[in-house]
Amino acid sequence: MADDWFDKYDGLRFERREHGILWMTIDRPEALNATTASMHYALSRVWDDIDDDAETRVVVVTGAGKAFSAGGDMAWIDSFIGDAAQVHGVLDEAGDVVYRILRCRKIIISAINGVAVGAGLAVALMADISLIDEDARFTDGHLSIGVGAGDHAAICWPLLCGLAKAKYYLLTADFVDGRTADQIGLVSKSLPGDELLAEAERIATKLATGPQRALRLTKRSLNLWMQQASPIFDSSLAFEMLGFLGDEAAEGVAAMKERRKPEFG
Repeated sequence: MADDWFDKYDGLRFERREHGILWMTIDRPEALNATTASMHYALSRVWDDIDDDAETRVVVVTGAGKAFSAGGDMAWIDSFIGDAAQVHGVLDEAGDVVYRILRCRKIIISAINGVAVGAGLAVALMADISLIDEDARFTDGHLSIGVGAGDHAAICWPLLCGLAKAKYYLLTADFVDGRTADQIGLVSKSLPGDELLAEAERIATKLATGPQRALRLTKRSLNLWMQQASPIFDSSLAFEMLGFLGDEAAEGVAAMKERRKPEFG
């Protein structure tokens, strides 16, 4: 198992494998790995420890059970609607999820094994290499609960799949399956679910046994494309959080909890 310094991260489980591969599992399967407040904090901080960990060369991120991460826990989201102080804290953490992934020198591979939404989707798509079960489905989902598409979407979706597709999926909050995500360039590769983890291990091994300095500097260069979009990301994140202070988010979250169609007026 990984060193004790990773044990502080609630809802994340770690395992060291050969060649400096660190396997990180989002581990709340009874709730489809939906992120709680403590898990959101963990996902905003863990990348610095991974970056500092001399034994880690490549990290593979996946979800326990049937999901990668089914978005934010509704009870947690409901707790900060209309609360400016809490929303400000969530804004900082959501920004850190993205920026600390970008700054992490180690190669990050996501193995998207099931539904992915919210902060989990940010991790999945901000990874350097994203692999997905071709039958898995994901959505940005922010519009479904009455807030703007913030988190990671504005910084990477237009780069990954183009502005027309990004606008369509972010404005409609429609789900995308793994095959379609591969076809439009939102992920690196889709494959049958029973091959997903083995392929992640194969690619991780290839990278972990490769030239580490060259890999990290190549990643650093490529990430400059997204770093250039940081003003767009910062704005989208602020607009998202502004939404949590209004009545549309209150209605959207209430409807989600009550499993009904929201009435936005």
